Amino acid sequence: MQYRKLGKTNFNISEISLGTWQVGGKWGDPFSHKNADHILNAAVDAGINFIDTADVYGDGESEKAVGRLVRSRSEQIYVATKCGRRLQPHTNELYKPDTLRKFVDDSLRNMGLETLDLIQLHCPPTEVYYRPEIFELFDRLKDEGKIQNLGVSVEKVEEGLKAIEFPNVTTVQIIFNMFRQRPAELFFTEAHRRNVGIIVRVPLASGLLTGKFSTDTTFSADDHRNFNRQGAGFDKGETFSGVDYETGLSAVDELRTVFPEDTNLAPDALRWILTFDAVSCIIPGASKTSHLTSNLQAIDRPAPSPEQMAAVKTIYDERIKNPVHYLW
Repeated sequence: MQYRKLGKTNFNISEISLGTWQVGGKWGDPFSHKNADHILNAAVDAGINFIDTADVYGDGESEKAVGRLVRSRSEQIYVATKCGRRLQPHTNELYKPDTLRKFVDDSLRNMGLETLDLIQLHCPPTEVYYRPEIFELFDRLKDEGKIQNLGVSVEKVEEGLKAIEFPNVTTVQIIFNMFRQRPAELFFTEAHRRNVGIIVRVPLASGLLTGKFSTDTTFSADDHRNFNRQGAGFDKGETFSGVDYETGLSAVDELRTVFPEDTNLAPDALRWILTFDAVSCIIPGASKTSHLTSNLQAIDRPAPSPEQMAAVKTIYDERIKNPVHYLW
């Protein structure tokens, strides 16, 4: 495992880390603590030392599983969680310091921890980034010892650029992959200049970039890849990175010609992300240990050649860019 510095936190974290949206089971399935424990411990055994969760994953059950892991292991494990998405409706008006403070307390209780290594605002409405009182709250929470660092998870590049204007924002979690390349432009440059860590989520475009899906692939009714393609549940950019499913399949077919020796494209897609020095870590998810094993293969993959990098860019420009680039 290779490690990179997570911006101003000064944490040295595994460049392949773990996201826990579906760690207790597949999307739409009931949360399984047995499955979560198995995956989380396998991740730490492999050298992963950064785990990303959220209070809404499994309605708090994911946080409980992560906390149990941290308390049971002797290794240094950095924990990031998120707050805000429990608000119903999820609107700017409901973002209030007292409410967010309660969410932080709830997360600490769920995990059985005295302090959070990193708390992230969980894709708040764009208006929230223009409210200094929201960000000032986390300075007080840090003084109280409840958190060590503040980060944000964003949907849009513009939100990331606005967030890093606040000096207490140490990290930004953002979607970045072969089908979502806009962050590599201005945002990566500005984040690096301000020593802000970049946590890459949805690195495989909800599984599209594994190369395992086809027009015959079906998803359960409760799986966001079934119901959220047009944004019925939340921002549609979280599902297949906002790429039309059939368009994505065609682009993946082209990617197979760029990486012809690999039937599993996931390690290549992850290794491509790691060529960008501004990236601190990637947090692919796993609903079973075979997913984790696949993700970790990226560590041993050679970096894409200049010709492969250029080919990926061409596929993006010709097939993906026009529909998605300027939306997020």
